[in-house]
Amino acid sequence: MTKQRFLITGGSQGIGAALVGLAHDQGHDVVF
Repeated sequence: MTKQRFLITGGSQGIGAALVGLAHDQGHDVVF
């Protein structure tokens, strides 16, 4: 699986936090 970089924008903390947790579990870099 290739490493991807996610850019999460906006203030929806619930979805943002869920995506960050999911992405970190898969070993991706997460950028706010």
